Amino acid sequence: MPGITSKIRLPFVSLASLCLVCVAAIPSGLRAQSNPGGPNDLKAQKIFDEAAQSARRGDKESAANEYRKANKQDGGHCTTCLNRAYNLALESGNYKIAQAVVADQMPLAESDQDRAELHFRLALALERRGIKEKRDALFTESCDELKTALALDPQYSRLHYLMGISLAWLHQDDAARKEFNAFLSQDHDDPSLHERARRYAERIGLARSRMAPPFAATTIDGQRISLDSLAGKVVLIDFWATWCPPCVAALPHIREIAREFEGQPLVVVSVSLDSDDAKWRAFVTKNGMAWVQIRDGRFTGPLAQVFDIRAIPATLTIDADGVLEDQHEGDAAIDGKLRNLVAQAQDLANHKNTGPADVKPAGAGN
Repeated sequence: MPGITSKIRLPFVSLASLCLVCVAAIPSGLRAQSNPGGPNDLKAQKIFDEAAQSARRGDKESAANEYRKANKQDGGHCTTCLNRAYNLALESGNYKIAQAVVADQMPLAESDQDRAELHFRLALALERRGIKEKRDALFTESCDELKTALALDPQYSRLHYLMGISLAWLHQDDAARKEFNAFLSQDHDDPSLHERARRYAERIGLARSRMAPPFAATTIDGQRISLDSLAGKVVLIDFWATWCPPCVAALPHIREIAREFEGQPLVVVSVSLDSDDAKWRAFVTKNGMAWVQIRDGRFTGPLAQVFDIRAIPATLTIDADGVLEDQHEGDAAIDGKLRNLVAQAQDLANHKNTGPADVKPAGAGN
């Protein structure tokens, strides 16, 4: 962020069209603890370890509460506890906990930039609650928090992106479009979001749809691919691994799909959770997997995280507008669904000037 060397960055995630939720850096005003890996108090350290175990088990809500408890035991100065609690609260869908965590963090803020970041976090939690609970008042509160953040840090461009989404849900389309354009003109830090912001500005209705999270990755042949670069095409994403027998058994079906829809507006993307790059490459070559191949590396990989993949094989379908249509485990028959989506994509290509009225009704998130 221009002029802000220590701002927390929260890459955007699925429910609100904002992708990975991880704290990459910590504001200078939120670095009070001497132990950067956790709390200093011995009892707090024990609770911190219990929280980490809960998170590893997938009990994110309990882990978030335990991290908050560890912070309290540590005297309210454990920034690592609070950052983890916030992220886990968002991932678990308990946005009220996320709001409470921000309240815990506010006393630690020492600069306007720190406070702007915390108002951003609060706005994100409010916006997600609004989407989940379908309550306009929460979107209004989100906008108020974002206005406060902008007053504190006018250069924080991502605030405009989030404001655009909240305004879109309030059906203030002209104002939402203005915010997306403001983000595009001001932002230099989040190029992966630029394509999505342009699409939202052109068709505000998409900002009210259950959009698949924007992502970018490098394919096996070194090509860079992003979801929004595939706009206008149906995307089938298959999460798998060479060490997963059901995944290997499902590959012939994925190959048949790739062949059947060759030359049509459909892209098949296989995302491997293999940690061994050489083994993965050899397997892909040996089995003639000629469609798009990406190695994410385990369940902690960025794509597995952003799509919340917890078991494989797992497939998901994304329509030509980028709307997340389906996500399920296994190799269930999806051929008919794909044919319908491809037909819709072809129809969309024939009606490129279709307006927002044709966008699907709002779903679970952006």
